[in-house]
Amino acid sequence: MKAYVFPGQGAQFTGMGKDLYDNSELAKSLFEKANEILGFRITDIMFEGTAEELKETKVTQPAIFLHSVILAKTLEDFKPEMVAGHSLGEFSALVANGVLSFEDGLKLVSQRALAMQKACEIKPSTMAAVLGLADNIVEEVCASIDGIVVAANYNCPGQLVISGETSAVEIACEAMKVAGAKRALLLPVGGGFHSPMMEPAREELAAAIEATTFSTPICPVYQNVTAAAVSDANEIKKNLIIQLTAPVKWTQSVQQMIADGATLFTEVGPGKVLAGLIGKIDREAATANA
Repeated sequence: MKAYVFPGQGAQFTGMGKDLYDNSELAKSLFEKANEILGFRITDIMFEGTAEELKETKVTQPAIFLHSVILAKTLEDFKPEMVAGHSLGEFSALVANGVLSFEDGLKLVSQRALAMQKACEIKPSTMAAVLGLADNIVEEVCASIDGIVVAANYNCPGQLVISGETSAVEIACEAMKVAGAKRALLLPVGGGFHSPMMEPAREELAAAIEATTFSTPICPVYQNVTAAAVSDANEIKKNLIIQLTAPVKWTQSVQQMIADGATLFTEVGPGKVLAGLIGKIDREAATANA
């Protein structure tokens, strides 16, 4: 079965999407529509902006979404039998499988980015990558720390990202090393995503998601929150609202997709991060890049 996967924040690069814009009339029209919807020329930043400009959350998230979704729409043989996206990538996956329209998906991603930016300014928060520890040990260490710090991204076996209050994450990093982690390092991110620190953003985004039409998907989506195949539009909506404050169960999602018959994972969007993670989750898994 063909599985298509969509990357999240961090996959951006200068010049992203320019080849699509130059070589496809459909892509060009969608990029121009995106400029109108967003109210600024995101294409100028994507194609010619600096890495610093691209790193702004209000730019990064729509840019990655646009690259992924427009690439999917220009693929001749795009017939997904299952889809999944990592964090932000879940929105790309939901456009690709027909749950959200291009316009609604972009509006939600833009609102998500701005809501997360605001939440980051309320209280200092951050994330850190923990390498070489079993998931249950990471969870136990987080639970032992005073303050808010939780497991946030189950990326692959031996690579788990933690998230929360800056002070608690810093203390947790030292405790992880004592517990035997190969490395525990702070990440250059704007805040503590996929943790309770994003509650203000979740509330703001929930209202926007509730007001958006969700259609029946053409194929199941394996959502971050449940790591299970979901085909009911209302359930997809509910899980998407929870997503901002809940962990990304990427390892579990990929394992479930393989159990359900995935034979080829194609990454659609900038970079090759997910293909790399999938190879670490299951060495037998076949991966490709669109």
